[in-house]
Amino acid sequence: MDDASMVGLMGRVTGAVGPGLVGEVIVRVRGGAEHFLAYPATPKERIERGTVVMVVEYLPPRTVYVSAAYDA
Repeated sequence: MDDASMVGLMGRVTGAVGPGLVGEVIVRVRGGAEHFLAYPATPKERIERGTVVMVVEYLPPRTVYVSAAYDA
């Protein structure tokens, strides 16, 4: 999967994402669902488990930067 095709995909946080944390998200991709290590796109943002997020940057093979998809 190339970088451009990951950007914009939606996922759900399965392990809190935030400053000083390596979080985890699950994203539907390649006909299934895969887990990726996740960091916040905004450095001081904390995103709790269960939050729907959007991938804003992809670093192959398993790292994404995400932001909350909806305002809380």
